[in-house]
Amino acid sequence: MTKSTKQNGTVYLVGAGPGDIGLVTLRAKERIQNADVIVYDHLANPELLSWAREDAEIIYAGKEPGESRTQQEINTLLIDKAREGNQVVRLKGGDPFVFGRGAEEAQAIASAGVPFEIVPGITSAIAGPAYAGIPMTHRMHNSHVTFFTGHEDPAKAESAIDYAALAKLGGTQVMLMGVERLGSITSEMLKQGVRSDLPVALVRSATTGQQETLTGRLSDIAQKARASDFKAPAVAVFGEVVGLRDSLNWYEKRPLLGKRIVVTRTRKQASVLSDKLRALGAHVIELPTIRIEPPSDLREFAELVQDAHVYDWIVFTSANGVEAFFNVFFKLYDDAREIGGVRIAAIGPATAQRVKDFHLHVDLQPEEFVAEAVLREFKKQGNIENLRILLVRAEKARDALPKELSAMGAIVDEGFAYRTVPETRDTSGARRQLAHDGADLITFTSSSTVENFLALGLPWPKGMRIASIGPITSKTVRDQGLKVDVEARRHDIDGLVQSIRELFTERTLRKVKF
Repeated sequence: MTKSTKQNGTVYLVGAGPGDIGLVTLRAKERIQNADVIVYDHLANPELLSWAREDAEIIYAGKEPGESRTQQEINTLLIDKAREGNQVVRLKGGDPFVFGRGAEEAQAIASAGVPFEIVPGITSAIAGPAYAGIPMTHRMHNSHVTFFTGHEDPAKAESAIDYAALAKLGGTQVMLMGVERLGSITSEMLKQGVRSDLPVALVRSATTGQQETLTGRLSDIAQKARASDFKAPAVAVFGEVVGLRDSLNWYEKRPLLGKRIVVTRTRKQASVLSDKLRALGAHVIELPTIRIEPPSDLREFAELVQDAHVYDWIVFTSANGVEAFFNVFFKLYDDAREIGGVRIAAIGPATAQRVKDFHLHVDLQPEEFVAEAVLREFKKQGNIENLRILLVRAEKARDALPKELSAMGAIVDEGFAYRTVPETRDTSGARRQLAHDGADLITFTSSSTVENFLALGLPWPKGMRIASIGPITSKTVRDQGLKVDVEARRHDIDGLVQSIRELFTERTLRKVKF
């Protein structure tokens, strides 16, 4: 990917949505993937940055207490980066034109003569209440919705919000960025004649695994918020529709809601596990500890792939190995039939499925997803003496399988398809997030994820437990002096997720029981 050859690049003001990565538009994802420079806010989910190119420049521009970057400095930054010929993404939480100062940035960019584009996003003003089971409209309760901000420009002499008009208007009213001033805002609404028993809901960290909802009345919601230390970022909803939450609350009933779970798989593979955990309500911290790279001797591996048709069996131990094998294979051949009559063995359903993705049949797949199970299956096949077996695997993997197959008389060639190396990048700030906020659970899906996580030297959060995908990974955990709190009975991602769900469900039931 090369930068634009035009004098000016383009600035894309992109809505990052309310927090749930699944609520980001396809257009937003496309712009992030193609950006030369990404300037992001603190309310934008940092996991969106995992879609960025490795060579993209990523700049944090969140305006939090203590941050020195002014709005004018941000405007100048966007313009300067575009004038260098870059495709610049300004990533803003929610929608850039809904109380996000996106319009001010667009005006500055337009005045500078720099091309720009607006990519709308789902605003938390709608998504937050929806995830709390509160609809904006309902024909039995209201016919209009009003949005206002509780955080106005401090330079203004007086508030631009006409609370008297809001009181007369009624309907559903949604306030953003006003939790800190909730007491004075509700007092003003009461002074203007809004009835004291009007239902109110506060939704914080909306659409994420940390979502919380507090309900009350106009007369007591501020007191409840203070008593529970209810903090921003939050959306406030005023109106009769709040009462529908009792029957429409869907998201907060998910079994892993509020649980912070660390995923240590490679950046590319993390999404499968992360998506399943998020679907159960977890707040996922993607902290890749390894990445997959080509083998040390790619030529040697390619020569083995080229001769794949001379083998009796090919054994794939991982989906990564399958992908690496066929990446090379289809550079050498343009017809899958060139693989000949070789039979295929695969460890685990994910590995088998990756083989099937290439429209090839898996002849042997053990019920257990470990090397020892493959050996047992081969023994069932009868005598394998003098059979030629190509074992496609990672560098530095366990040598039990090639040793035992050789001991059974097979002629085994090891094809090192890839290697795992420590992941050094942390574009999303996951390590800082883990250190600051802690976690309830960390997941390990291979021995290398264990070893490389510990090599980072991060402080171990208090109370963080460990979930392992299987016995080999669990052994590595224990060898490091740590305790495995739960091990997947079925040694794949679905089995790991199920075990995690059961772990937290059992703890919840014990709390209720006692």
